[in-house]
Amino acid sequence: MAKRNVFYAQSGGVTAVINASAQGVIETCRQYKDKIGKIYAGRNGIIGGLTEDLIDVGKESRSAIANLRNTPSGAFGSCRYKLKSLKKSRAEYERLMEVFEAHNIGYFFYNGGGDSADTCLKVSQLAETMNYPIQAIHVPKTVDNDLPLTDNCPGFGSVAKYVAVATREASFDVRSMCSTSTKAFVLEVMGRHAGWIAAAGALAADKEHDIPVIILFPEVEFNRAKFIAKVKKAVDQYGYASVVVSEGVKDKKGKFLSDQGRKDKFGHTQLGGVAMIVAKMISDDLGLKYHFAVADYLQRAGRHISSKNDVDQAYAMGKAAVELAMAGKNSVMPTVVRTSDKPYRWKLGEAPLNKVANVEKMMPKSYISRDGFGITPKCRAYLEPLIQGEEPPKYKNGMPTYVTLKLESVPKKLDTEFKLK
Repeated sequence: MAKRNVFYAQSGGVTAVINASAQGVIETCRQYKDKIGKIYAGRNGIIGGLTEDLIDVGKESRSAIANLRNTPSGAFGSCRYKLKSLKKSRAEYERLMEVFEAHNIGYFFYNGGGDSADTCLKVSQLAETMNYPIQAIHVPKTVDNDLPLTDNCPGFGSVAKYVAVATREASFDVRSMCSTSTKAFVLEVMGRHAGWIAAAGALAADKEHDIPVIILFPEVEFNRAKFIAKVKKAVDQYGYASVVVSEGVKDKKGKFLSDQGRKDKFGHTQLGGVAMIVAKMISDDLGLKYHFAVADYLQRAGRHISSKNDVDQAYAMGKAAVELAMAGKNSVMPTVVRTSDKPYRWKLGEAPLNKVANVEKMMPKSYISRDGFGITPKCRAYLEPLIQGEEPPKYKNGMPTYVTLKLESVPKKLDTEFKLK
């Protein structure tokens, strides 16, 4: 069997552990020298494939690739560039195939969320119709934890840990000052449609830490009167309240509380600022002093506080993707299959991309408390294992040491340039 080359790309919003998946892909590819020739990566994700801007991963040292495990965000560059249907974006898909053929690429590993799963699926479908031999494997990644058919998604466990820890620490701060100053703290977290990240904020409270945490989920219709009553009750009992609000919270009309009246290039409503909106409600209705914060990039880039289980699973997904390809699989995604909560155990599984693409996994109703402002024991049992363990990066002069790759370009072979839409 002739050797074929690899194309790996990172997609969408990056995470604290996506590079661990890259490490898993690259190190495993290097073990199959009889089947795999060169390993390429797309500079800035799929854009690198479209523009034939490929990175020669073979130029990177073993130690540099190993240190990807400890380095947050996308080492090869990522992008938000969505390929639509085969009919609407056929020229782009055909361009990808042209680049793949020019560089003898037979394995495509796309590391991302729902949109990249869809792209991976369509590449495999087009390759089949064009009779071009390529195996397209999706490597799961998303802080939103909304991919179906997998217990959880690499990237989520670390952002969940960040939010839980930040909520607990901020709550201690507010508690110490509430007698004469701030009585409400509001933390805004990611989650347009699914409230998994917001739910993690509830982990700040447990049997040893009696903290009044109020969660605002995108799955629960926001009711101002009920929310204000919940805050008042917490302040009356504890002297303060901590609120974790998902960016995607909506009112009874289905409108985002933080709708800025703008759309992004994908047609999505531009969100942001819901923490300030909610905090102002508390001030207006209860006359309480507040502070608010927006976790934003901090929550997904915080490698220093990553969950070890998350790091391990991110690496495992990258490794498993290559092994699936070596076993002849195509158009599939490796998954995490939970076998036990206590002790926490999991194993590898796989899912067909036609069952993954364009499907969003929401928070189950059984995970949200009856009043809509907290989580149930069932949800806690699900979340707690995902934030377990610590694997901090190495430090030098008080700062974490992260790797920056060489990112040497592969010479282009095509005469035509491709203009992005």
